[in-house]
Amino acid sequence: MLHIKNIKYQYKNTKDTYTYTLECKPSEVVAILGQSGSGKSTLLDIIAGFIEPISGSAMMDDIELLDKPIDKRPITILFQNHNLFEHLSVQKNILLGIDKNLKASTKEIENILKEVGLDAHEHKLTSELSGGQQQRVALARVLMRREPILLLDEPFSGLDDTTRIEMLELVQKITQEHQLHTLMVTHDLDDCERIANHVYKMQNHILIKQ
Repeated sequence: MLHIKNIKYQYKNTKDTYTYTLECKPSEVVAILGQSGSGKSTLLDIIAGFIEPISGSAMMDDIELLDKPIDKRPITILFQNHNLFEHLSVQKNILLGIDKNLKASTKEIENILKEVGLDAHEHKLTSELSGGQQQRVALARVLMRREPILLLDEPFSGLDDTTRIEMLELVQKITQEHQLHTLMVTHDLDDCERIANHVYKMQNHILIKQ
């Protein structure tokens, strides 16, 4: 289980303190709801190690994540900007997402591409794909990293409604099948109602379970 307990963060040149507490079990999607600027993405940045909190803990199976360097934390992140290399093929973009010490078999790549619905596009350049297909490549790269925590920072907000729903349902499927702990930051209540097991909302700089 991922257990965030009383993490506090204060931005420079402000007196406002943000406080976060939540739990996420394996195979669960936990949504963090809030308007732009409410501080919801800050929690993901803390878990990822991009910024340091004033206090609190982030425990994963009794291991303190906040004590670990960024590259040792068992997480993958999917942003709205998927950070793909458009001059490279789908396959090569996926391989860039894994540790150089790990070897990925051709069969494993094929299986993951089939899982995200891209088995016919392995050797295409990502620049040739639609926005939804590019996000599927990013999800495939997530799976190749084999990490138990998936952080989603509004990665599908730029997609049309039909494609966004498809991607949300794919995230839910992947979370359940791979027993991931998925935290999804969003400003859209419909997204929460569609796939989230639990919803937390930023209210007056405090993360509160709904």
